Amino acid sequence: MSLIYYAAGLFVSFLWGHVLLVFYGLIGSITQVKKMSSARDSLLAQQERRFIAFSIFAMCLTVTASNVLVQYPVYWFGLNELLTYGAFTYPIAFLINDLTNRFYGPSAARRVVYAGFFAGFFVSWILATPRLAIASSLAFLFGQLLDIVVFTPLRRKTWWKAPLAAALVGSALDTVVFFALAFSNFFTFIDQMTGYANGSLMESVVFLGFELPVWLSLAFGDFLVKIVMSLLMLIPYGTILSAVGIPLYQNSKDDSSFVGRK
Repeated sequence: MSLIYYAAGLFVSFLWGHVLLVFYGLIGSITQVKKMSSARDSLLAQQERRFIAFSIFAMCLTVTASNVLVQYPVYWFGLNELLTYGAFTYPIAFLINDLTNRFYGPSAARRVVYAGFFAGFFVSWILATPRLAIASSLAFLFGQLLDIVVFTPLRRKTWWKAPLAAALVGSALDTVVFFALAFSNFFTFIDQMTGYANGSLMESVVFLGFELPVWLSLAFGDFLVKIVMSLLMLIPYGTILSAVGIPLYQNSKDDSSFVGRK
């Protein structure tokens, strides 16, 4: 049954991604007619739209897969109280975010993040409980926007510094927000308000000599894996930088705040 839910989630995300691609293409076409006057500008604009559209689609798939897989602990080697499968797929979202930011700036990266936020919330609401949908969506939004804030001023430094620092800081915030909202007993009221059974993980485990709530140990294990995955994501990040012919985004006026300025 879990495989059916997982396949359904990917299918819904696939359809949602196509809707976003069509919508983004229409908006881009309107903007193109109004603002572009030269053939070169037109070609560059089309390249940017294709890249961002692909990033949106990839982000939707990544968020969907991670939101489903985070519900399944890893039972290998007794890691079920420390790790979920979502930790292995979620760092891909930071890779997508960072590449978009490097090539087309923080404003473009925020568009990709907002698309992933709405797609993740929509899919999670269907496949999981409202509490998990709220937790995963808010964690994704805050973590990814913080990633942009950290990445942007480091973008012109040594190629690996910006993605590594941004992913580590963003992952830390994402992990804390998600596991606290989704499994801490403090947020049981979300289940009560939405009419669902209490989804809190109230069991305790002994971790490093201390008795901790099981959700906190899961969060710690999840973050450790994200650290390793963030290091591994430097491989495709560096490979893509070398393979594509897109120069570093240079617009210093592009604001790197959470919401951006017009």
